[in-house]
Amino acid sequence: MDRTSQISEKPPLIDQFGRHITYLRLSVTDRCDLRCVYCMKARPEFLPKSELLTLEELTVLCDAFIARGVTKIRLTGGEPLVRKDVITLIENLGARIGKAGLKELCLTTNATQLPKYAERLASAGLRRLNVSLDSLDPDVFSRLTRGGKLDQTLDGIAAAKATGLHIKINAVALKGANDAHLPDLIHWAHGQGHDVSLIEVMPMGDIGVDRSVQFVSLLDLRREFERQWTLTDLPDNTGGPSAYVRVEETGGRLGFISPLTGNFCAGCNRVRLTCTGQLFMCLGKNGSVDLRGAIRDGGFEAVDALLDQAMAHKPLQHDFDVSPGAKPSVARDMARTGG
Repeated sequence: MDRTSQISEKPPLIDQFGRHITYLRLSVTDRCDLRCVYCMKARPEFLPKSELLTLEELTVLCDAFIARGVTKIRLTGGEPLVRKDVITLIENLGARIGKAGLKELCLTTNATQLPKYAERLASAGLRRLNVSLDSLDPDVFSRLTRGGKLDQTLDGIAAAKATGLHIKINAVALKGANDAHLPDLIHWAHGQGHDVSLIEVMPMGDIGVDRSVQFVSLLDLRREFERQWTLTDLPDNTGGPSAYVRVEETGGRLGFISPLTGNFCAGCNRVRLTCTGQLFMCLGKNGSVDLRGAIRDGGFEAVDALLDQAMAHKPLQHDFDVSPGAKPSVARDMARTGG
């Protein structure tokens, strides 16, 4: 049932700096079938399933955000498609597109489950997928994912492409690990008709890795790319933090997500909700409000009050630090926050 039709008009979500929050990133699980080296420990401790919000509760909270002006929802994880019956949530939210104020529903995935779900995702109303893929070299891919098989991800991408879903490849740039392979990845992706966004590694969670060793500046990478390609800046904005260029030689679009060398917080339009109902106003800060207790005990009014509280405390920007010896900006890892 679409509860947004039962809710009186609500004021939009505007933070203390005047930024309109129209984009919700919703993590449906902290679990994943890969173990990427920048995302989690080799032996992660996953949350007890009893702590997770039900799919019905996640739907109710999404309705609350839509009623307050959120027009875009991206489902994340962990790997969202490993959660049992998650397609039900996706179909319920897809039914709200164009009716309740929701304009777009997206998904970030590692693609391993797409051969199973791609057709249902397209039928549910999704039009765009972000696929995490850091290298086309099978050995590098296996090393970065701690045992993943490249063919499974490529098969998933092919299955999604066959349904007409628009695919953007997301690659985290890692010094000495995959940075030398990125031009090949970009060339392949553009040849397949896919956009690419490169991402600077973010110091989140104590995952047993020195971030200063992993970090490579995208400013430096762009300068390297410009030795072989002509890059033309584009005004394109897909609602996220990517700054886009066109690679003239491939004809494709390349995005740079630079949370350290090109802070993009001034235009932040998003918040993150975890699978346990914790709403984080900033990826790189600890401040949060507990929507699980509100939805279970107080309903929409309690949720609305906490959303107002969250807007009053959303910080101006994150403070990531990847200098040698620096502690992670926050204790929670990316999988628990929602990528």
